[in-house]
Amino acid sequence: MAATESSRYLARSLPRAFVRSPRPQHLCSRRSNSDHAPSRSLSDDLNDLESASTLTKSTPGPEVQSFDPLAKARSRKTQLPSSRYQYRSPKYDRGPLHPHRPPPPSDPSSRLFVPGPFSLPRVGQTWESTVAPDIMTLCYVHNPPGFKPPPKAPRLREWDDSSPYHKNRPLRGPRGGDVLRLLRKPITFRNIPKIERITIHSYVKNAAQGNSAYLHTAGMVVQAISNVRVQTFKSRASIPAWGLSPGRDTIACKAELGGENMQHFLGKLIDVVMPKIKDWPGVKATSGDNSGNITFGLEPSGVALFPEIEVNYDMYPGHMIPGCHITLHTTATADKDARILLSAMGIPFHGKVPRY
Repeated sequence: MAATESSRYLARSLPRAFVRSPRPQHLCSRRSNSDHAPSRSLSDDLNDLESASTLTKSTPGPEVQSFDPLAKARSRKTQLPSSRYQYRSPKYDRGPLHPHRPPPPSDPSSRLFVPGPFSLPRVGQTWESTVAPDIMTLCYVHNPPGFKPPPKAPRLREWDDSSPYHKNRPLRGPRGGDVLRLLRKPITFRNIPKIERITIHSYVKNAAQGNSAYLHTAGMVVQAISNVRVQTFKSRASIPAWGLSPGRDTIACKAELGGENMQHFLGKLIDVVMPKIKDWPGVKATSGDNSGNITFGLEPSGVALFPEIEVNYDMYPGHMIPGCHITLHTTATADKDARILLSAMGIPFHGKVPRY
């Protein structure tokens, strides 16, 4: 009896949601919300809603005027400045502390931006697909985890203290010369050697005698085979036998190749010019500057074999076509790696290879 009175008291004091249903749970296993909903009709619910909604109200607003940009541009009497609505990068880079610096050349807003390349030349595709994996396979040295390389001998030799004059003297250079060679880092996938740029240099000896026609012809020939505007240089030394005095005569021209111009020139040199040179054994194996740069020369007869010269051979006087020196600058740090790269690209070498 006391339990029944307490349940009635809780039913009046607590909300309906927290009151336990007096009906037994085993009689009905599934219930819906309609069992607990009050008995109200649909008309009563609709009467509670607002009669007017903000979505259906039409508030008067400002009239929208039509905008015609072409008509406005035609009605403008003065011309707008060209750089008013477009970003122009600074012309000069005034240092890292300057607030306005030009973007990198890869940015489309840069003044030096050049779109592309959209497809690699044949030489570039050969290096990407064949040469680079082969060099990586030949020169890769695997060091397992925990491997410790053996200690290397010091590059500078110490004195043997056989004489009192040996004390406090600086260390000696290696045997065979006092110039230390560059340290060669192991080749990994990050530093596979590749051709960085090509320099074509032509020395015109006959231009020192006052005949500038030889220099003009040499400049046109070098520019035709390289597709790069040439630079001219004056003599820096005095050679009386050749009639040279420093700073007086312009006797040489040079062209720096990079990018697609470099790859197209290298393709013509390897596939067209070199196979046509008669009795040419190849590039000397001793050529190089011990830093990965290989230089070789071409006679005037070899320069005349380029397609640009053969097609318009009548344009250039035969006795004025110059020879040239070609320097292949690579990212290798040793001539051995540079020869491996150039041999894979198709440049032949002959002679005894130096051991170092």
